[in-house]
Amino acid sequence: MAGNKKALCVGINKFKNFPSAALQGCVNDTLDMVAVLTKYLEFGDKDIVTLTDDKATKENIMANLNEMVDGAKAGKYNYLVFSLSSHGTQVPDLSGDEPDKADEAFCPTDLAQKGDIWDPAHIIVDDELHDLFVQIPANVLLECYLDTCHSGTGLKAIDLLLNRRPRYLPPPSLAAFEKVEGRSSRGLHQALLESGSSNHILWAGCRSDQTSADAKIEDTWHGAFTYYLCKHINASGAKITRRELLKKVRADLKAGKYTQVPQLETKAAKRKESIS
Repeated sequence: MAGNKKALCVGINKFKNFPSAALQGCVNDTLDMVAVLTKYLEFGDKDIVTLTDDKATKENIMANLNEMVDGAKAGKYNYLVFSLSSHGTQVPDLSGDEPDKADEAFCPTDLAQKGDIWDPAHIIVDDELHDLFVQIPANVLLECYLDTCHSGTGLKAIDLLLNRRPRYLPPPSLAAFEKVEGRSSRGLHQALLESGSSNHILWAGCRSDQTSADAKIEDTWHGAFTYYLCKHINASGAKITRRELLKKVRADLKAGKYTQVPQLETKAAKRKESIS
């Protein structure tokens, strides 16, 4: 039933301070996700906030996520969806307790550099999402769809074809790169599961050591992961388990010679449940 749900769908093709980093499929991903939510998952128009390009600043994204979480805590929402299509990147571990780790980060449209590093006021770090999402009550379902990537180490020649572009931006300077080079990332999926909630579900377009493709598919640009995800939700009328959906999306990406392997991070019971 519409009204007890809230979604934030974000797609960023343009980066104000880095025009050469432009992508082409992220806004289309947002349109595809909105269509799935409204057609199959009973979201009304007023239940969905979309932020694309110049509207998708860090301030706007975090303000809307905070509203969603506050609404869930107040009993207003029992199902939250967050989808994000953009560049991913890396920053040195900001908490200081994981010296051999790097934090995953997400690039808003106002991404900016401050000195040798990404400006914390204009980058979204996984720790920030973790600290927000752990506040969600245990009876509220949170489902995240992240079509980004966070490590350049998975780049292969096939990812750099003319009709494909990795959704990854390296750290903004040699000094910043050296601080994350060779370090493993804890990853948002681990942060979500650490909360202990059985109601947190994370879909990621690739493993933490891979890149997600911004790709031209059937003459239109999309995130390859989001394209095939929505394709199979539409084909099944959302009457498909998450486990089977993951299997089909992985098969399509493999057949298309994509190097990325999508991930589904959640409890076993949620894998067996239907999307709808």
